[in-house]
Amino acid sequence: MLRSCFFICLMCWVGSDAEKKCPEFTDLSLGNALTGTDLKVQLLLYTRQNQNCSENLSEHNVIASSSLNTTKKTVFVIHGYRPTGSPPVWLNDIKELLLALEDFNLIIVDWNRGATTVIYPTAAHNTKKVAYILKKLIDQMLADGASLDSIYMIGVSLGAHIAGFVGQMYNGKLGRITGLDPAGPLFTGKPPDERLDHTDAQFVDVIHTDIDAFGFRKPLGNIDFYPNGGADQPGCPQTIFSGSKYFKCDHQRSVYLFLSSLKRNCNITTYPCDSYSNFKKGKCANCEDFHPASCPVLGYYADLWKKQLRKKNPPETTAYLDTLEQEPYCMYNYFIEIITWNKSVRRGLIKIKITDYSGNTIDSHMKCEPTTFLQYRQASILVGFNQDFDKISRISLTFSTNSLIGPKYKLRIIRMRLRSITNPARLHLCRYDFVLPENIEVTFKPIPCQKKGVTASEKEPLLT
Repeated sequence: MLRSCFFICLMCWVGSDAEKKCPEFTDLSLGNALTGTDLKVQLLLYTRQNQNCSENLSEHNVIASSSLNTTKKTVFVIHGYRPTGSPPVWLNDIKELLLALEDFNLIIVDWNRGATTVIYPTAAHNTKKVAYILKKLIDQMLADGASLDSIYMIGVSLGAHIAGFVGQMYNGKLGRITGLDPAGPLFTGKPPDERLDHTDAQFVDVIHTDIDAFGFRKPLGNIDFYPNGGADQPGCPQTIFSGSKYFKCDHQRSVYLFLSSLKRNCNITTYPCDSYSNFKKGKCANCEDFHPASCPVLGYYADLWKKQLRKKNPPETTAYLDTLEQEPYCMYNYFIEIITWNKSVRRGLIKIKITDYSGNTIDSHMKCEPTTFLQYRQASILVGFNQDFDKISRISLTFSTNSLIGPKYKLRIIRMRLRSITNPARLHLCRYDFVLPENIEVTFKPIPCQKKGVTASEKEPLLT
């Protein structure tokens, strides 16, 4: 009996010791949200040496930490409003992916007690309190040899504004802030010192994915990315009958896009532009301002364009892109440039398929608006594919007016050119002097574009 009691006590001691050594993110419930929670912050430190067992920096001074190395880069991840109390579903992924990229200090800012409430204004009010707690920690780190240049904050929703408040306390000298769909409610219309702003760090990049609901509509950073125009993300529910996913899917997409950038399966290329409408019209695919670099990419590696972006006056850039509905989200963009010789104006849609030399065929995934074709005027159509074919053997085009009544039209084409804007150095492909009958797919073998036209011997037969 005595031995059994000793064993039980030993197990309890081991369990409590393990809990003490490996603090976890606070897990609350909807009940906690209904009753409300008082603010309590845990600062959970992970490094490559303690990737599976955090150290709670809230419990002692930085100098006493066994894992924190203040000579290394430090990344803070700050979550947002938690109406149900559960930990963010993406938390473990961002921890593992970040530590796989670089050997730095990763601090998960757990303010779930304070963010968990059904009363959103209460959580919003707590953001500045959390910022002061983070300043206290950073002050200790600076005293122990850290540099503001090496501090990077990633804030989600309300967390983005927390990062901004911390940056303001250091007069914008933090190395970098990334805002992932910064919260809009109670922050829209506020002056810069009451929200995230491009002056809060040496470089501020922002991803907007829910500007018509929980996100912030206007630009906040040195570069603001607006995937799919910043709202109605592909693959997200469009009706309330889909339950909670309807409310959070667009808002959370910013996080998943950022996570995808960490995996580096592809570069999520973006295009600086003054509006999503002009981007869709193909008016903003020129990235000469960034030469010899390419167009900026969304996510973790956006700071590679920091120098060029900060030179702009004002130092604020908006960039647009369309994405796929699931990982890796990347769309490979092309321009179809068509010159027609129809005397009458034609207006309609062009659908395109491309085929590689292995026989693989893909359709464009980008939703296009109808295009107006004027005689001898070039019409540019932006299209996107979910794969990137290095070499294209066949192109298929279909012209449609979507008219159910009336005559069928033909589009008489002087020149069709297909050029990649994702990989602008690639060969431009052309087809000359052919006709697109309405609603009939025409397939042909493209040839390299000629600067001075094309001879009859260079033409390939159409394959309909």
